[in-house]
Parts: sequence; structure tokens; C-alpha cells
Amino acid sequence: MDTRNYHHLIDANAPAAALAIDYPHGHVIEAHRHAYAQLLYAIEGVLTVETADGRWVVPPTRGVWLQPEVDHQVRMRGDVKMRTVFVNAGPVGASPGWPGLPQQSCVLEIHPLLRELIVAAVGIGPELEADSRDWHLLRLLVHELRSVPVLPLYLPLPADAGLRAICSTLMAQPDEPTTVGMHAAQLGIATRTFHRMFLRQTGMRFGHWRQQARLLLALEQLARGDKVIDVALAHGYNSQSAFTAMFRRHFGIVPSRFFD
Repeated sequence: MDTRNYHHLIDANAPAAALAIDYPHGHVIEAHRHAYAQLLYAIEGVLTVETADGRWVVPPTRGVWLQPEVDHQVRMRGDVKMRTVFVNAGPVGASPGWPGLPQQSCVLEIHPLLRELIVAAVGIGPELEADSRDWHLLRLLVHELRSVPVLPLYLPLPADAGLRAICSTLMAQPDEPTTVGMHAAQLGIATRTFHRMFLRQTGMRFGHWRQQARLLLALEQLARGDKVIDVALAHGYNSQSAFTAMFRRHFGIVPSRFFD
């Protein structure tokens, strides 16, 4: 089932609705948008969600929250068992009746209770009676979404075409060794100007962005079951230990335990 064609599944009075869809590795859902806020979650595999503003990498135990009317593409890394929730959050930029829901697209932690609520919600049909067990289950699911932590699994992209082209190259070749000075020369600007433009357009320093890009891209390979040493070398690290140390500092856990 294509998640773009879901409107008939949602009761206008329901708090939320959930779908279960499985996809093979490499499958791409082309750019589209929804009228409702959406939580994208995979109980297996990794989702890469891209918008005009950036990219989210979403492993199991994490989910990406998308605001209504956000154009997004979804790419599957590994065989993916997607469980997606559409939330009746009201007009764009507002959440009447649901204060506390995220007001911007982001990655959320999916704790065990929330995971079970999502799985249970998949079995609920589109027609609901107010105050029924299923109605309360969906309300509890949305309440839980208001309290889960936002996680740093986002890679913003600059608007400037030249900077964006450099970012695209680095995302395709994470071990690419070009220096900042060389990138600046490529654009015909001073190194200081490059740093200032990049920070202004992404909110991140270039070195931090490149490190974040390597770590998020590494997650995609780790999800396929690639060896940690192979992933480390492919993403510009000189050793497995250096990669593991950086991974632990960023995510609080070693790569081999991340998908447990």
C-alpha cells in the first residue's frame, strides 16, 4: 500500500490512524505530502527521509515526525517493516487539542510503550466510536508522542546551490578528502566566507556537519549488517576504534549495540 493514498482510512473525529507496510531494501517512495502530521517508524530496517531542508536517518527505536504538508521522499535501507501513524493534529502550525506535539519535523525516540501502542494501533479500523477502547488507545498514543525526546539524527542542507552541491558530493562519498580551503576555492570565495555562509544556512559548523553526515550515513550501512571496520574505513575513519569512539560520543552507545 502506498502511504500517499490513506485518506479513506482516517476518521475525521479519530485522534490518529496507523498503517503497516513492508518494503524491500532500496525501495523509494517518491516525494509526496500529507494533510496530516505523520510519524514514520520501522520496527526493522532503516528509513532515510529527505525534504527540501535536509535528511533524517531513522533506525529502529527511532521515528521521524513530519509536520503536515511537508514534501518528503522515503528510502529503505535494509528490508523495512514500516509502521506509520497519521495524527489528527489540526491545521499546519497548530495543534488544537494536542498541546505539546512537536512543532517542527524531527526524530523522536520510540520507547517500548510507544512501540506497542503503534503496533496495536495498526489493527484499529477507520470507523471509531468516541470513548471506545480503540479511541482511548489512539489518544494514549498521541499523548505519548508529546513526551518523547527529540534526537540529533538530522542533517540540514544549505539553500545555496554551490554549498548544496558540495554537501551532495560528501553524502555520496563520505570519505572524500577535500579540505575546507579547497571547497571555498571551488566556489570562488574566502575560507572565512565559506564557514560563515555554511553556518548561517545550516545552523551547523562545516566540520560538525561533515562528522554528522558520516555518522548518519554509517547507520545506513550498519543497518544492512556491514562490519563495523568496513563502515569505519568507508566513512573516512582510520580505525574501528576511532569510529567507535566518535559513534559512542554522539549516540551514547557503541555501533554493535545500536540496533539491539
